[in-house]
Amino acid sequence: PSVWEFTPEDFEPSWQEARKMLPALQGVELDKPMNGLFSFTPDGGPLLGESKEVKGFWIAEAVWITHAIGVGKVMAEWITSGVPSIDISGADVHRFESYALSPSYILARSAQSFREVYDIIHPQQPMEEPRPLRTSPFFPRHQALGAYFLEASGWERPQWFEANEPLLDGRGVPDRGEWSGRYWSKVVAAEALATRERVALYDMTSLKKAEVRGPGALDFLQRLTTGELDKPAGKVTYTLMLDDAAGIRSDVTVARLGEDQFQLGLNGPRDIEWMGRHLPRDGSVLVRDITPGTCCIGVWGPDARDVVQSLSEDDFSNEAFGFFNARRAYLREVPVTALRLSYVGELGWEIYTSADLGLRLWDLLWEAGRPYGVLAGGRGAFNALRVEKGYRAWGTDMTTEHDPYEAGLGFAVKPEKGDFVGREALLRRKEAGPRRKLVCTVLDDPNVVVMGSEPVWADTAVGYVTSADFGYSLGRSIAYAWVTPEHAEVGNRLEIEYFGMRHPATVTEEPIFDPAMKRMRA
Repeated sequence: PSVWEFTPEDFEPSWQEARKMLPALQGVELDKPMNGLFSFTPDGGPLLGESKEVKGFWIAEAVWITHAIGVGKVMAEWITSGVPSIDISGADVHRFESYALSPSYILARSAQSFREVYDIIHPQQPMEEPRPLRTSPFFPRHQALGAYFLEASGWERPQWFEANEPLLDGRGVPDRGEWSGRYWSKVVAAEALATRERVALYDMTSLKKAEVRGPGALDFLQRLTTGELDKPAGKVTYTLMLDDAAGIRSDVTVARLGEDQFQLGLNGPRDIEWMGRHLPRDGSVLVRDITPGTCCIGVWGPDARDVVQSLSEDDFSNEAFGFFNARRAYLREVPVTALRLSYVGELGWEIYTSADLGLRLWDLLWEAGRPYGVLAGGRGAFNALRVEKGYRAWGTDMTTEHDPYEAGLGFAVKPEKGDFVGREALLRRKEAGPRRKLVCTVLDDPNVVVMGSEPVWADTAVGYVTSADFGYSLGRSIAYAWVTPEHAEVGNRLEIEYFGMRHPATVTEEPIFDPAMKRMRA
């Protein structure tokens, strides 16, 4: 029940204090006292959407009165047209995985959400318990290297490693302000720069992964994504999943490993649920979440090929293993699936294996990398390198409120391949022109590092910041932002408001780092 019997003994202390503060309440009687319950979810957001168990059964739970009008609007849109007008990923009933539905987890996280509901929360501030919950096979090695962990989707993810502090010697890393300096260390800069100079290992296990297989797998994925996937086995494609209104529902990396077998890099459980809704009923396609049983190491940097090749009889040369290709191989006794791609803008591979062999894989790569000065890199360095390279992060840089052309992802759309979800709406939006554009800006003051979501100003408010970080390879503070089309031209001067102060910034060409893409294709 959402309302219990009114208990005066619980209400009276606060009522007495209220009357002291507002004397006009003296003598006022309670007309309709009630004991209403607050609904809290593990992340504090409401639960909205259609049940995946019962078609046509819609859910709107944990909705506060302050949210009621907005929730009513998007639910009406969703039920009648199939697409809400704003991004509701943070309220989607399908955003939680099975561990997050356990009573003990719900109690612990919901209690923290209740305690902090009116607090000012830092965007990097982690939940307190239960931790650790999900750990990769490399967790003990991370601990030994002095990892500072933050939590995401239950996973313990290293932000930086104290063992890398000596790498700071001789590097002038600017300080940060109190707010942007929380949950950050100068070691992040050292890890980012060392990745560009040698080779680093990044734990990518927490990324959602799925296997799609069966005689109907290709047709299924062609229908669900914007890119051309009808390529030979061994090819990798970056593509998008759209909703019916052409909003970006997710960005996806698809590796074709066989005639009827694909491995997908996804953004979360909502992607699995979305694919499940579109499965053909003839059993010709199987979608399986392989995240729990697999692990992944990003091996990136100028020396990545030398490290990997020293462990394998397979040919990892540029001629034999080109950019955006995939293959199965062995690194010593460990069978791996290697994808030649990089979200930090350096030569390297994402290397996958089963979880039981993960620790062995880490140790092999670590020992092979010692002659090259191998280091472990954390998510702090990963994000800084990603922003330098201009790679988008779904949920931060684009959502269902944006289309691919607005987000600078038109290269991932192949309308000529045939029909796919959102195609007709996308063509209409392209013809109408962009309502906004995602641009790269560089702040004049390199000592100002913003966090994301800050207002962007010209003569009036023209947009807001998405991803932002310091570009250590460039010595500049970078902020991506959504702005109106007339303010998106390269060279335009804007201002980013941060803690009440406006800081000048300039729209620049992107990517800022290695625009010719030579390093990744080396």
